[in-house]
Amino acid sequence: MVRRRLLPVAGWLLFCLLFAAAPEALAAAPRVVVSIKPLAGLAAAVMAGIGQPQLLLPGGSSPHSFALRPSQMRALHHADLILWIGPELESFLAKSLRDPNLRTKTLQLTKLPGINLLPARKGGSWGEDPDEEHRHGGIDPHLWLDPANARQLLNALSARLIQLDPRHAARYRANAAAEKRKISALQHRLKQQLVPLRQSPYLVFHDAYQYFEQAFGLHPLGALAIHPERAPGARRIREMRRQIKNRNVRCVFSEPQFEPRLVATLIEGTGARHGELDPIGAALPDGPDSYLALLQGMADNLQACLGQ
Repeated sequence: MVRRRLLPVAGWLLFCLLFAAAPEALAAAPRVVVSIKPLAGLAAAVMAGIGQPQLLLPGGSSPHSFALRPSQMRALHHADLILWIGPELESFLAKSLRDPNLRTKTLQLTKLPGINLLPARKGGSWGEDPDEEHRHGGIDPHLWLDPANARQLLNALSARLIQLDPRHAARYRANAAAEKRKISALQHRLKQQLVPLRQSPYLVFHDAYQYFEQAFGLHPLGALAIHPERAPGARRIREMRRQIKNRNVRCVFSEPQFEPRLVATLIEGTGARHGELDPIGAALPDGPDSYLALLQGMADNLQACLGQ
C-alpha cells in the first residue's frame, strides 16, 4: 500500500528533475525568419542549441526576381525577428516590410552601424544599367561576402536575440563569439589560399563578388551581365569576347541560379575556361556551418579554375 502511494510521488519528482535539468529544451525559441541562405547560416550558428531560423528564399532562387507566397507572408507575420539585407537586394520583401506591424520586427543589414558598404560598380567592363541607381540606391548589396560584415551581423543578431530571449543570453553570446572566431580563422586561411590568384584575370556572370574580392585581394576584369535577370545583347557579348582574347582571360564564371549556356557560348574558341561561383550557396546543406562552407566553396572554385 505504501509502495503504491510512493509511485506517483516518485514520478512527480522525476518530472521536476528533468524540467530543471533541461530548461533550454523546454523553453520556446524566438521565431526568426531570414531572407537568404547566407544569413540563415549565420543565424543558425547564433541559435545553435536553442532553435533554428526559417529561410524564406529557396536555395536555388535569385533574390533579384523572387515573389513571396501566401505561406511566406504568414511566416513573416508570425515571426519575432525578420533578418534581411535591405530593399537594395530583396525587393520582394520591401513592400511587405513597410507594414508597421512587421517593420518593428526587422533587422536590416544595410542599416547596421559598422557595416562596410561599397558603391555599385558601373561603366567600362562592368557596364551601366540606367535602373541600377534607382533599384540599389547606388550601393552593392552583396555585403555578406565580406567576413568583417558577417562578424558585425553576429554582434547585432546576438544582441537582438538576447532582448527577445534573455533566458538564453549566455548561450547566444557564446555562440556568436565562437562563430566570429571561426570566420576570422577561415579568413586568414583563405587569404593564404588565394594569394597566387591575385593577378589572374577572370570575368564573372554578374557583379556580385566585390566584397569578397576586396577582402581577399582579387582583381576581376568585369561582368558579363549588366543585370542578372536580363540576358546581355549581341553587342555586350562581342565586347566581352574581345576582353577575353585581348586580356588573356583565364576563366569566366557562371552562377547556378542562371542559365550557364550563355557563358559556354561566350568562351567558345577563346581558350578561357568555364567555372562556377555561387554567392548564395544554393547547393550547400542548411545549418550553422553553411556560411563558412560558402566562403570556402567560393575560394575552392576560384582556385580550381584559375589555378590550372
